[in-house]
Amino acid sequence: MRNITVILAAICAVAVVFFAVKMWAADGEPLAVGTAAPGFTLASQSGAPVSLAEFKGRWVVLYFYPKDKTPGCTIEAHNFQRDAAKYEAAKAAVLGVSLDTAESHASFCTQEGLHFKLLADPEHTVVDAYHVPVKNAVAFKFASRWTYLIDPQGKIAKVWTKVDVQTHSEEVLAAIAAGK
Repeated sequence: MRNITVILAAICAVAVVFFAVKMWAADGEPLAVGTAAPGFTLASQSGAPVSLAEFKGRWVVLYFYPKDKTPGCTIEAHNFQRDAAKYEAAKAAVLGVSLDTAESHASFCTQEGLHFKLLADPEHTVVDAYHVPVKNAVAFKFASRWTYLIDPQGKIAKVWTKVDVQTHSEEVLAAIAAGK
């Protein structure tokens, strides 16, 4: 009986490790710098459709984030909002994308005073088009925290697959100022 308990405990431990690795492993390869950014149209927090094509001739900060109203996502969004005038001066638009609904985005924007566009991608069509890994948690799925900087010609200028929410907005602004 003791051997069976030990074997079952070992199987459970292996299953937990496998699940954790599968859940947190970055399993996507980002789109290459210099390639055309995939076009898209998604609903914003107001429910109105927003297309990438609307921003032709401007820089676009397309940032993917896990979940509305979570600590890291709130910090990241606040920093983009704090720097809104700098993005406007650089002729850049900030677009946030998560798997949350437009209604969730509307509540998040109202609660946190966010004025840039948050786009709803519950079917993860844009998340998939940009190769952003989707993670499975117990009760929901969420996108990894990645950012694409799209140049005014519609090409991928820079990609961040590891983001520090405290300093990310400054990094993006520096990349825009450097022309990449």
